Amino acid sequence: MKIKNSLTILSAIVVLVGAVAALTFGPVVSATHFSEWAAPVSVESIPGASAELNTAFTDSCAVESPDGLSLYISSNRPGGFGGLDIWVSRRADSDGSFGAPENLGASINTAANEFCPAPVRGDRLYFNSNRAGGCGNLDLYSTRFHKDEWTEPENLGCDINSSASDGYPAYFEDDEGNAYLFFSSNRTGGFEPGGSDVDIYFSLNGAAPQLAPGLNTASNDLRLSVRKDGREVFFDSDRAGGLGGNDIWTATRESVTDDWLAPVHPDAPVNSPANDIRPMLSWDGLTMYFESTRPGGEGLSDNYLTTREKLKGSE
Repeated sequence: MKIKNSLTILSAIVVLVGAVAALTFGPVVSATHFSEWAAPVSVESIPGASAELNTAFTDSCAVESPDGLSLYISSNRPGGFGGLDIWVSRRADSDGSFGAPENLGASINTAANEFCPAPVRGDRLYFNSNRAGGCGNLDLYSTRFHKDEWTEPENLGCDINSSASDGYPAYFEDDEGNAYLFFSSNRTGGFEPGGSDVDIYFSLNGAAPQLAPGLNTASNDLRLSVRKDGREVFFDSDRAGGLGGNDIWTATRESVTDDWLAPVHPDAPVNSPANDIRPMLSWDGLTMYFESTRPGGEGLSDNYLTTREKLKGSE
């Protein structure tokens, strides 16, 4: 099944069709070089991992916290507050295995959909929700873990959010302390004016969002993840050249002030004829989580991961 507009139809969110044996991502121009990605596996296939990380329901949006000790996911499994909820699985150290996911609770989740979290340093968490009181169909929110509890989520405001759908946050800070918030939106004025496709935007230091140059097409381009140095991104798209459905694409640049090189498409096995979406890098850039509807999963969509190594002599 192929999603043509992942943000406008809430039924698509609930069904969530959004739900690397050897491959190369084309020329890597940054000073950091990596091995090829290993063949992807289910997140719960790692020895010692909880068998509850994927279920017969929709499980999506897996992402590690910057310290690598928490794994956040979205799921509509039983035990939540309604629709998609945000859950977290924890481990004692970075070499350990993630335990059974726990619901983040009523301070974050509601009877609406809360999904695709993005944890950042400083115990902050971005996510999106279609709860009442927002600026549009789907909005971006933030919260912070303070004194052993999550603060009341704050809508990022209607200068960042729009009357359309805005979601799938990703966050990056450069060496100068500038904050980049990437997200996806089907707002008017996108890459193809008058179109209804989803595009990748970013807000610099809270300013008005702008299209991410070099990453968008007239197709749907969304759910970006950025490496911590800002020189490599991964996202999914239904643009031409894929294997089917939404596929994962990647782009690099030499520095944060340079333009992105043309995105390239990793072939199988990281991509498949099914939907392979929302790639999210770990803080060290050596693990990539993503969601897929490929055969062999447990539910409507499952979380997978793949790993790579940093090559000797690279930064």
